[in-house]
Amino acid sequence: MKELRILPDLFREARLAMLANWGRSMLSMIGIAVGIAAVMTVDTVSTGGKAFVMQELETFGLKSVWVYRANSSKDPHRRTRTGTGITNKDLVALQGDCCPSVSLISPIVSPSGSAPIVQAGNRYSNAHVTGVNMNYLTINNDQLRVGRGLREVEIRNRRPVAMIGETVASDLYPGISDPLGRTLRISGREYQVIGVLRSKSRDLLASIGSAGGDVNNRILVSYPLIQALNGNDDVSYIQAQATTVESAEAAATQLKGVLSRRYQGVFEYESGTLASYIKTTDNILGGVTIIGIIAASSALIVGAIGVGGIMSTAVAERTREIGIRAAIGAHRSHIMIQFIVESVLICLIGGLAGLAVGMLIGVVLDFFTGFPLFPGILGVSIALVVSILVGLVAGYLPARRAAQMKPVDALRDS
Repeated sequence: MKELRILPDLFREARLAMLANWGRSMLSMIGIAVGIAAVMTVDTVSTGGKAFVMQELETFGLKSVWVYRANSSKDPHRRTRTGTGITNKDLVALQGDCCPSVSLISPIVSPSGSAPIVQAGNRYSNAHVTGVNMNYLTINNDQLRVGRGLREVEIRNRRPVAMIGETVASDLYPGISDPLGRTLRISGREYQVIGVLRSKSRDLLASIGSAGGDVNNRILVSYPLIQALNGNDDVSYIQAQATTVESAEAAATQLKGVLSRRYQGVFEYESGTLASYIKTTDNILGGVTIIGIIAASSALIVGAIGVGGIMSTAVAERTREIGIRAAIGAHRSHIMIQFIVESVLICLIGGLAGLAVGMLIGVVLDFFTGFPLFPGILGVSIALVVSILVGLVAGYLPARRAAQMKPVDALRDS
């Protein structure tokens, strides 16, 4: 308790000692600031980068599950059957209580053969045309800028209506912000535009070839219309929504189980979940962050060594002060705490400066790259705690040597 009462005095003495040797103290602070700024920059880039990647992954729907026929059988002697392994009858079977971990299902039907010709008047589009049902927008985390989605009666009656992406709207209807009610032709058949999808960003995923092209260059229509165009009732694959992110794998297993039982193992099925991609992304970015922080910490270690050297010099220069304080009754713990407080104060001020520099670097990178780079709360907390710990470690040995000095020896050596 006595040590706690004298802490304000010790902080005041530490401040005076720092001011008396402001040049050395400033150099020590700069060393710590550089180390903390390096660690903060790595944390800022990794945290902001992770948020950016997650933001793009969310455009697929956090609870999304994909089930499709495997491309090839593992058994080379098994006779290969044509078809996607999923039909409209299978959709009816999957709508029941067979899959408790599934909340919504949408068939995905792509045109077979060459891509259909899309045009409006004398303007053309190379949009990707996909057949879906009324659940697709919810599952795929899509929103409409204007208009509405598909209705069940439109799907059942095969009404030629379409939702288009922003790229399609600008290609077919330049200068028109609201193309609702206008028509376009897909493989010669006329469709009416009922909605325009809100723009999505998958620039980063597209740059690494993981987004399948421009996500805004698409047209969504009723899936029976694409099946009629293909001349069959095949479903390319199923996109479902799990009840929770955690139950995505269970949902995929249940869907594959129903399909396998219906075909008695004739077809093999594979699945993918966004939850698995998120987990993989977390693992990769987490590993890169750890490696980066370890590399950046080398600058912090150099700064800690510098503080230790400065404190050792301070002890050597202030042996007379140490001897006088010990002679008039100062406890060894008081002397030790005084030098540790001085070391912690140097590192804490340097750490706060490094924290500010690290945040400034994040702001500058955000300005030039457009990425939402920001430090995490955990990273800021760790930076401050590390600053204090570095001060404790760097100042311990010099403080311990000062506390163990005998008054007679300290006064004689001075």
